[in-house]
Formats: sequence, structure tokens, C-alpha cells
Amino acid sequence: MTQPTQPTQPSAGVLPGVGFALAAGLLWGLVFVTPLLLPGYPAALLSVARYLAFGLIALPLAMLDWRELARLTRADWLEALRLALVGNLLYYLLLAAAIQRAGGALPTTIIGTLPVVIAIVSNLRGGGLGPGARALPWRALVPSLLLIALGIALVNHAELATLGQGAGATGVAHDPGARARYALGAALAVGAVVCWTWYPIRNADWLRRHPGRSPRAWATAQGVATLPLAALGLGGLWGWQLVAPGAFEMPLGPDPLRFVALMLALGLLASWLGTLCWNEASQRLPTTLAGQLIVFETLAALAYVFALRARWPEPVVVLGILLLVAGVAWAVRVAAPRVPAEPAH
Repeated sequence: MTQPTQPTQPSAGVLPGVGFALAAGLLWGLVFVTPLLLPGYPAALLSVARYLAFGLIALPLAMLDWRELARLTRADWLEALRLALVGNLLYYLLLAAAIQRAGGALPTTIIGTLPVVIAIVSNLRGGGLGPGARALPWRALVPSLLLIALGIALVNHAELATLGQGAGATGVAHDPGARARYALGAALAVGAVVCWTWYPIRNADWLRRHPGRSPRAWATAQGVATLPLAALGLGGLWGWQLVAPGAFEMPLGPDPLRFVALMLALGLLASWLGTLCWNEASQRLPTTLAGQLIVFETLAALAYVFALRARWPEPVVVLGILLLVAGVAWAVRVAAPRVPAEPAH
């Protein structure tokens, strides 16, 4: 006779993984308001300075993890360099440039498509590596994707309407140069989406191939790998500014105290601590689910942008945010691995 099926409950690793992803999103949301707080600074300087700070912060942290870092092979360090170049420097260069050209809301909502894009790409490639990274059934995944996509569409609609009203008031609607600037900002944000579709999937692949490695040490390794890249970028930018017409006041610009404070904050909180939280989440969650949880970054960024504007979001934006949260909750329910419940004593 067939034994009765044991009741199931969610795997214990899912909820902590979601918590780490939420923490990463709250920290990463800070990067969207920094270009608005430093409007006169070139996007390239914001990118290299942020990751120069990240690399300098990572150096003393590397002393704590030197045994783990010593286990990394040449191939591991090359992977850390690739992740640093694409997921750190290039991503933030494109994002900061997009925000400076199109404002905070439009790039934020374009980046908000990441949960859908990553989920689709990850599922098409089989969900990632390892037994916990299985591909999810499309039939089960579609409702979550639809809720997230609808929520993003509502937020986009409201924000673009706000931008349109502002454009009409300032004459932007009749200014071809300004329209081109907004379009360039949107295109740069799409480029940032491409970078950050590649990065979390590639990063999760490495973590799942090395389940015994420390996520903290891997975050620190990426910071150490970023340091020479950022230093080379700063040197090249400084050399360019020496010969460029209307050169920027290198290296600290017109507001040095604010610039240094924000770069250190981004280097420690958004770069190192955010990457650490994301690595912890990536080890606990399927890539398809982890990709959708990047929605927390969008929600945090929108909250910070509206706080900077000192006004509440419109009702349609609130509805869109609620749909985003509902889509994430659905994804957690669908993607949570099921394990037999402990028998009652």
C-alpha cells in the first residue's frame, strides 16, 4: 500500500534569502539618488570614485578573509575582474549618466524591468546551476511576471506623465536637443539593464559552483579586483580633464566634502555590504527567484526619489508598487523548495 504523503513546508533557506535580498535592495537604492545630489559631477567620475572607495574599503577587509582569498585561483580572480568591470564600473557609469540626462524616475523605472528580464533569461538557460537553481515551470512563473510587469507599467506611466508635464512647462517638448537628451538617458538605462542582467546570473553561477566558499570573501574579492580598474579609470579621466575644454575641477570637484562623504557611503554600504547581502541571497535562492527580488532595489530607489522630491507618490504609483510586491510574494510562494515537515512528537 502506498505510504501517505508527508506534509510539506517551505525550505528554511528561502525566507533568510529573501531577507538578504531585501537588505541588498535597500542599500542599492542609494545609488539612484547620489547623481541627483551631485548634479555637476561627470558620471564617469561618480563611477570610478565610488568603486575606488569600494576597493580601498575592501583592502583592510581582505585581511580578515585572507585565508579564503588565498584559496581563489587565477581563474577566480579573472572572474572577479569581469564581474567588477561589467557589474560595477560599467553598470554605474551607464546608470549615473542616464539619471543625469533623464532625471531619477525614468531610469529607476527602466531598471525596474530587471526582475522580469532576469527571470526570463535565467529560466531560458535552465534556472542556473545546482539543485536549488532549477528552472521553474512557466505556467507557475507567468502570473508573478505579469503582476510585476503590470506594476512596473503603472509606475512608468505615472512617472512619464509627470516628466511630460514638466517638459511642457519648461519647453522641453519643443526642444529637439532636450528630447534627444531624454532619449539618450533612456538608452543608457537600457544598457545598465543589460549589464545587470548579466552580473547577478554570472555571480550566482560562480557561487553555486563553489558552495563552500564565503559570500563575504567573494564580495571582498570583487572589491579588491575593482580597485586597480577604478584607479586606472580615475587616472585616464584626470588626464582627459587636463586637456579637455572647460575641464572639470579634478579630483574632488566643487563640493568636495559632500562628494567624498557620498562616495565613501556608496563604497561601504551600496558596494561592499550590498554585494555581501546579495551573495548571501544568491546562495540560498534559485536564480529565477533572486532575479525577481531585485524589485526591492526599484522600490527602495523610488522611495528615496520621492523623499528627495518631498512629496508622496500618485495613487497609480502606489498601486503599481503594490502589484510589484504581490508579484514578488507570488514568486516566493512558487519558487520555495518544499521539504518534508518534521513529524509531531
